[in-house]
Amino acid sequence: MFLSISRPANPTDAPWGDASRKHDAEIRVNTKKSNTYWVVAYDRGMQEQGVEEVGQAAGPHELVLAFFGLYVFGREVGEERKAPPPVPTQMLLSVLSRLGISESATRATLNRMVHRSLLTRHRQGRASAFELTEEARALVRRGGGRMFSPEPFDHAEGIWTVLSCPVPERLRNVRYHLQGRLSWAGFGVVQPNVWIAPGRVDVEELLDDLPDALGLVEAFHGTPAAPSRPEQLVREAWDLETLRATHLAFLARWEGEELPAAEALPRLLQLHDDWGRLLRADPGLPAAYLGEDWPAHRSTQTFRRHQAELGPLADRQLRALLDAHHPSTGER
Repeated sequence: MFLSISRPANPTDAPWGDASRKHDAEIRVNTKKSNTYWVVAYDRGMQEQGVEEVGQAAGPHELVLAFFGLYVFGREVGEERKAPPPVPTQMLLSVLSRLGISESATRATLNRMVHRSLLTRHRQGRASAFELTEEARALVRRGGGRMFSPEPFDHAEGIWTVLSCPVPERLRNVRYHLQGRLSWAGFGVVQPNVWIAPGRVDVEELLDDLPDALGLVEAFHGTPAAPSRPEQLVREAWDLETLRATHLAFLARWEGEELPAAEALPRLLQLHDDWGRLLRADPGLPAAYLGEDWPAHRSTQTFRRHQAELGPLADRQLRALLDAHHPSTGER
């Protein structure tokens, strides 16, 4: 191996208040290019669906997570609300309808997410309300650091995570889930059964719900050592042209976009969707191996600019929704 190794120890509020139900057409947005929202270590139901592309349509599952990510965790690290009231079904139907999702699709998705232990259902008279389970909160919380980092594609200089994970033939199902999880988390294959990722990845946390796989993995953190050629390994383990194309697709969608204030909340969810998909595609490979024109910095600047522009407006629109559906709580 190539590493020296150590073990890891205003009017903008109006469309989202009570009047919003009368003006759906005014704030409906095109969601054909939206994607999965929050960057989590992994998410049950999405973790092994194959390659994600910026511009691929988001389904109701992703948009429900998008909404709960914003509702519970806000737009910055450390903004988590400890005990927000459960979200009524009608509130979720209202938001997702503005993102092109039908009522029947939203209701079916909520049921599936309860079954998968991502949401808890509460009865409120004849209606239902939902909140994230503790497990789902932990997953979303873990992803927030990179989602809102000022340098999401940078890692400690020269540090890599290396996995040795031989899986016996009799455990094909374990191999399938392990390989899917590692690919989804940004690892690349350098040799049979040997995977690498930039930075310090908490492998135990990443695989904590795959105990059969966790028992077969050896994980190390380390730095390159001669005679290794890490630039060659990067080219072999990752498809750099595909990663570049993913950045360029994000930039083509957002870099020159002027976003209407009245659509701040739905467009912010779409922005987070695309950003999350981009972060999962690019694990943050070292810039020294990528060329001076690598577009990661442009992507980061574009995300942060729109986040700063849309965020305060989206917050007000979200509060208007909360006031409409929780009038007696005084939630802010």
